[in-house]
Amino acid sequence: MSEITPEIIASHGFTTDEYNKVLEIMGRQPNMTELGIFSVMWSEHCSYKSSKKWLKTLPTEAPWVICGPGENAGIIDIGDGQAAVFKMESHNHPSYIEPYQGAATGVGGILRDVFTMGARPVANLNALRFGSTDHPKTRHLVSGVVAGVGGYGNCVGVPTVGGECEFHKSYNGNILVNAMTVGIADQDKIFYSAATGSGNPIVYVGSKTGRDGIHGATMASTEFSEDSDAKRPTVQVGDPFTEKLLIEACLELMQTDCIIGIQDMGAAGLTSSSFEMASKGGVGVELDLDKIPQREADMTAYEMMLSESQERMLMVLRPGTEAKAQAIFKKWELDFSVCGHLTDSGHMVLKHHGEVVADLPIDPLALASPEYDRPWVATAKPRPLDLATSPEPDDLLASLLQMMGSPALASKRWIWEQYDHMVMGDTLGHGRPGGDAALVRVHGTKKALAMTSDCTPRYCYADPVEGGRQVVAETWRNITATGATPLAITDNMNFGNPEKPEIMGQFVGCCEGMSEACLALDYPVVSGNVSLYNETNGQGIHPTPTIGGVGLIADASKSVGIGFTDADLAIVLIGDSKGHLGCSLYLELVENREEGAPPPVDLSAERKNGDFVRSQILSGSVAACHDLSDGGLLVALAEMALAGHRGAKLTPPALAIPIHAWAFGEDQSRYLVTTINPEQLIAEARSKGVSASQLGRTTGTDIEITGHGSLAVETIRQAHEAWMPAFMN
Repeated sequence: MSEITPEIIASHGFTTDEYNKVLEIMGRQPNMTELGIFSVMWSEHCSYKSSKKWLKTLPTEAPWVICGPGENAGIIDIGDGQAAVFKMESHNHPSYIEPYQGAATGVGGILRDVFTMGARPVANLNALRFGSTDHPKTRHLVSGVVAGVGGYGNCVGVPTVGGECEFHKSYNGNILVNAMTVGIADQDKIFYSAATGSGNPIVYVGSKTGRDGIHGATMASTEFSEDSDAKRPTVQVGDPFTEKLLIEACLELMQTDCIIGIQDMGAAGLTSSSFEMASKGGVGVELDLDKIPQREADMTAYEMMLSESQERMLMVLRPGTEAKAQAIFKKWELDFSVCGHLTDSGHMVLKHHGEVVADLPIDPLALASPEYDRPWVATAKPRPLDLATSPEPDDLLASLLQMMGSPALASKRWIWEQYDHMVMGDTLGHGRPGGDAALVRVHGTKKALAMTSDCTPRYCYADPVEGGRQVVAETWRNITATGATPLAITDNMNFGNPEKPEIMGQFVGCCEGMSEACLALDYPVVSGNVSLYNETNGQGIHPTPTIGGVGLIADASKSVGIGFTDADLAIVLIGDSKGHLGCSLYLELVENREEGAPPPVDLSAERKNGDFVRSQILSGSVAACHDLSDGGLLVALAEMALAGHRGAKLTPPALAIPIHAWAFGEDQSRYLVTTINPEQLIAEARSKGVSASQLGRTTGTDIEITGHGSLAVETIRQAHEAWMPAFMN
């Protein structure tokens, strides 16, 4: 047995105080296996020690929430005895080191979080952030990550229906790969992870355990340095075909009464799954590691407990049902092994080759995981941009063309065409990638789930509180723009090193803004993930609290997409235009400036405008709808024109702001809609206290702005579609 030296303690990520707490809990020095178990359970990735305090401030309850944070995934009521189960999780560090497997196993892990609760996965989304397009690693990372996401999702037979992709230099040393899965379950067939009943058998199912992923959770809890490539062995290897078998076997077993508790083996593998199940159920665990199916010879207890091999689950079964369960897993050609039993000792006891190799008290270890109130400083509020410093462009539509062909706004078709977004046959036509939110029919019904992921990191960097408000509001708008009612979110909090007060201040500020928006919009947080230490050689990423939103529309036939559906429809703007250019894409792309304050979010206007737009869609008054966000009014108009293969003529109103601020300002709470009866829609808006004005009409083949010329939609399309294939070639 290795001697526990100060170097070994430090390499396992312990501070002096944390290791002293280990000694206090154990009453003796731990052996290497025990030290490794403490290390992963107390890692940032598993224990949330820097973020717990602030996550508790987020609203998590609503009448339709069945299960909030604390389980594998969140669960909401979608009527008819059915539930939507969903979560988003990061696989950032592994994807930077080994992009294909890092991204693939990120998809596999989030799928398991959903089907372990009894839900059949019906959709995947992903939010990808890469470094600058001129960084030497960016193209390689994009290629590998996209292939990994598509390779796993396509093979497992779950459609990838939405997401986002962004490029910015702050991600040069730390890309972000955030994966989200949405599933559907019957409310009377939901499964939880708590293990109960002393003597009940513990069963290992799925793939064999290997040496891949050892200390993956610990790696995800530290900054990168120059030697990050040396961490390739800690990246897991995925097998989507085994995952497909595992989904079917688990869902089949869930139709029986065999299962008491079930947990997927994600970060920290066998350790976290057994610990979490036992701690939630208030029981002890005894495992015989000789019974763990192994694909490599001479694996140690340390390696087996810390391996993050994929496609594995841990279950507690009712006594006497082992043979019934084994027959199901044998049919699906998966490993099945009764590897231990629950006890009433409150300890985890591990045996290997007939000897006890670890004996750890479960609750003291789980409940004593560190919780830090880290020092933080609020981000200084940026000064609003003085519009006088932003000269009017010579050619408004040339600026639009430049923006639409830029990495920030260009079509990401090259990415999503590698994903099967139609498998399972329930992805609705105008809810495919490229719209505001994806729409996936609840199989065999009229209703559909709307889902989206979003974040505007440049806002969060400039003003975390305002950015936090905006990211929640943006996903709420995306869902609303389809006609669906937003119900709940999952969050993926990607930040730099929390030991730096300014980074911790970004986290605190984003949580504050998110909380305010969730409360104002009745849009609680039901699940999520925190990814800290996204930092390389001291350079942190922009704060990126990615939000995945899910909503419901009772009759999917009433939903709308973003594309213009017909000629000679009125184009109506909902919401006020104040010409906010601070932190805007126009400023960044056309003027090469990143400055100013982000647009303020008026949450009462957000709620009022969105509820009005949704009511108009459901009443059949609106033919197409698109929320206004990145790039403002003209970018939204161009995206609607591209999606509908037709043009538009707009006449700017009398303006108290420069024309380019009207065209490209990123004021919030706004939508563009098309309608056959603008007078009625505008009158109804005014009766509800909602600002609405007709700007123009849909036309033939060009976008024409009165007084500023015209631009062919096909010219925009060429620029919009050309950038990504050219970059990847």
